[in-house]
Amino acid sequence: MFDVNKIITALQTDPNAQRTAMAGGGGFAAGLATSMLMGKKGRKMMGKAAKYGAVAAVGGLAYHAWNKHQQNKAAQAGGGAEPAAPAGGSVPAVPADYEAAPTETAFLPAPSDEAAQDALGQSLVRAMIAAAKADGKIDADEKAAIFERLNAMDLDAQSKAFVFDELSAPLDINAVVAGATCPETAAEIYAASLVAIEADTAAEQAYLQMLAARLELEPGLVEEIHRSADAATS
Repeated sequence: MFDVNKIITALQTDPNAQRTAMAGGGGFAAGLATSMLMGKKGRKMMGKAAKYGAVAAVGGLAYHAWNKHQQNKAAQAGGGAEPAAPAGGSVPAVPADYEAAPTETAFLPAPSDEAAQDALGQSLVRAMIAAAKADGKIDADEKAAIFERLNAMDLDAQSKAFVFDELSAPLDINAVVAGATCPETAAEIYAASLVAIEADTAAEQAYLQMLAARLELEPGLVEEIHRSADAATS
């Protein structure tokens, strides 16, 4: 089974990568190996990822934003429309605090559905890696350094191969968008991409704008995903 939780945990907690980055060595490669797949928001979410699982933690951002956006739409309609429920679930009141995505919904398949779990995990990791490539900073030497670190981490062969392949491949937004099997997973892919980077460069911001358009996300939903990410990591 593809273990996205273990991939992110390994990349976040690798002591060699951490020591190298803290010592100021290794440049971008060391920084990416230490915080790969996670920008500042993502790193602040690691406690939630440890508690809920990485997919549930990232999915929680999209879930919270989805519910809030649907409630906003209903309010703008004068209360005459019911919020649209995510597939497989209902729209609860939006809580004040962050909560993980509920299981057996489009945001988080049932634990027994390994195929759906694997597909979603791979889609989110692919989205995170693609976002990390958005500013074009990963060159051949940096990839080699990252591969060396990944190879030493406690990951199964399938997970290592997947990450290696995704890092080696050119940025392919079509492949990222293809993982969106429904509007809910589209929101989740965007949320994963958002927490993967700092989004403080023109290239990263342009990538997120293009991704939102390709995923056909409503502007109000995109705004709520950003607000949810800020609230969850403040």
